[in-house]
This record gives sequence, C-alpha cells and structure tokens, in this order.
Amino acid sequence: MTKIAILELQHVNKKYKTAQVIDDVSLVIDEPGIWALVGPNGVGKTTLLNGICNIIPFNSGKVELLGQPNDNYTVFKHVSFLQDNTVLFHYLSGYDHLKYVCDVHGLPKKRIKEVAAYVGMTGYLEKKVGDYSLGMKQHLLLAISIVNQPKLLFMDEPLTGLDPSSAILVRKILLDLEKQGTTIILSSHNLAEIDRVTNQILFLKNGKIIEVDRENHMETHYIFKLSDKLSGKQLLMASGYSIQEENGAIKVTINESGIDKCIKSIQDNGISILDIQKEVTGSEKLYEETFGKRE
Repeated sequence: MTKIAILELQHVNKKYKTAQVIDDVSLVIDEPGIWALVGPNGVGKTTLLNGICNIIPFNSGKVELLGQPNDNYTVFKHVSFLQDNTVLFHYLSGYDHLKYVCDVHGLPKKRIKEVAAYVGMTGYLEKKVGDYSLGMKQHLLLAISIVNQPKLLFMDEPLTGLDPSSAILVRKILLDLEKQGTTIILSSHNLAEIDRVTNQILFLKNGKIIEVDRENHMETHYIFKLSDKLSGKQLLMASGYSIQEENGAIKVTINESGIDKCIKSIQDNGISILDIQKEVTGSEKLYEETFGKRE
C-alpha cells in the first residue's frame, strides 16, 4: 500500500513579472513533526505558504495536502494556516472570530472556550480585536488555527510580538501538537525559538528549498558561573576546552558526554560552581553559512 504524504510539492513555480520567487521546488514530508521555514525578509516564505494553501495560484506545479490536491476545499477541514493579523476584523471580538470558524467547520460552541483557555486568552475573549495588543492578536490567531484540531498546520511568523511568557506558552503548544500527531510548518526569524522546537529546517534561498537536519550541526555549550572565574578560565583553557566569556560567566563548548568530566575537573581544583546552564545552538550558524551574517 502506497504511503500518503502529509505534504507534497511537485515542481512548483511562482513568478512576479521578471522575479522568480519560487523556482521549481519539490518537497515531500511523509512523517509528522515540526519543520521551520527560514529565510530573510522578502525571500518568498509567505508566498510559498500562500501558494501551498491555494490562497494565491502557483504558475505551475502540483501541491497535495494529506493526499488531496490543494484546490480541494474539503481538505481544509484538517489543514489550518495561521496568517498575520491583517486577516482579523477589529470591530469583532475574539469570540466572534472563533464562533465563525466553528460554524464553518461544524464544531460545537464548547470548542471556543476550550481553545481560548488552552492558548491563555480567556480574560479578553469577549473584547473587540481593535483593543487587542499585538501579542493578544497572536494568541487569537493561534486559537483560530488550532480550533479544528488540524493534522497539518502552517504558521507564518507565529512568534511575532510575543513577550517571553507567551513565547514559552506557544512553544509548549507547538510541542504538544507535535506529540498529538500534528505536522507543523512554521516560518520564523526567531532562530533561538526554532532551536527549541525542531531540528528540521527548510531554508528558502533564491527560490529553492534547502532541507537541513540541524541535529547534524548542533553545538552544545555549558555556561558556568564560578567562584573564581580567572582560575576557572585558566584551568579550562589549559585542559583544551574552547571557551568564551559571557556576562561574567564562562561559556564552554562541550558535548553532553564530556560535561561530568569538566565539572569534576573544576571542583577538584577547589573552584565552586555557582550556576550552570545548558545552551544548544545550530540554526544561527547554519543561517549565516546559507545567507551570510544578519545585520
């Protein structure tokens, strides 16, 4: 039995006058997970997502979502697209927006309060969107996009305008959805947040998709605050560790299997560890290798 792809693009192209924005892109995603669509402003990320969701037509090529052509509207019972907040109506409340989506999908009204509580917007559900902050609008957009419990979810800059607490909540929701079997394609400029939710990156450059597994490029750092920073720095350098100084602390590049040895070495030399934090990076370095350093 042939396995049905969750998302399949076959030789899709999009051209605006003389500008080839999407250039013969083919892609198959056949396992659930989270993929980050990454590239500078103006590279065509939104155009690609709009084309996949049949909001704008591609000039050529084929798109299938959950095994169905993207012009078959019934597939959007199980597919959602979180767009930017220009799709919201300022004179309507958050409740009005969610009620409309529930009506379209034939969902019970109880889903409105369920999803509002899930994304943390119960306190302003009845307020008009014109009185929402940018972060509140992002919460509403998220609620709209997941109210139908989609199997495939596209998200255009879902982390824009979020304070740290909201960003943590959205990250938790994304990881929850992934565990439930939802496949998520999200575009984002926030590389630190990407590192926290996925290793699977789709770079969009010159109209082409470059598929990368960040796991093959990850670097693990441990940030130490020591009772004697100078002695600790000298000790770690003499032991051959790659280190950087950062806000009064020492950042050590080391894999997980070597951390116990590093800690023991510090403590055996009479230096107390006041604090230690783990940091995993990778997407920023890959971004710079693909597009050059960001200004």
